[in-house]
Amino acid sequence: MANPKPVSTIAKIVADNRRARYNYELGEVIEAGIMLTGTEVKSLRAGRSTLGDAYAAAKGEEIFLYNAFIPEYLQANRFNHETKRPRKLLLNKRQINRLIGAVERDGMTIVPLKIYFNDRGRAKIEIALGKGKKLHDKRETEKQRDWNREKSRLLKERN
Repeated sequence: MANPKPVSTIAKIVADNRRARYNYELGEVIEAGIMLTGTEVKSLRAGRSTLGDAYAAAKGEEIFLYNAFIPEYLQANRFNHETKRPRKLLLNKRQINRLIGAVERDGMTIVPLKIYFNDRGRAKIEIALGKGKKLHDKRETEKQRDWNREKSRLLKERN
């Protein structure tokens, strides 16, 4: 699955890590499945989840998602899940080896971007290989974004 469907065509985006594009220079983007319990899926469908502090890391020959906050499902009472438990990501062996190699060899980070439900109703996560930006890179990104905004404003006034 080298080219997953663009997320814009998918109906329900549950959580979005908008800060990731600011803090990291993102490379290859991969769509992965997540191993969830029933109460986690119901809580995700309610749309109350955050990826702000989340990251993915290798543990043995598997990749896990850490610190992703999925709140408890209120109707589940004693059968509820732990809110920030590690969740296994479902990837092919070749993808796992490529991600582990990039993290160990190049010092990159596996950054979660979005959690969403695909057209078949399955919970998916979009992860990317990222390299942390330095402060001057963040400033440059902000300057570029401000200039693009100003340029579009000027063009709109001109027409």
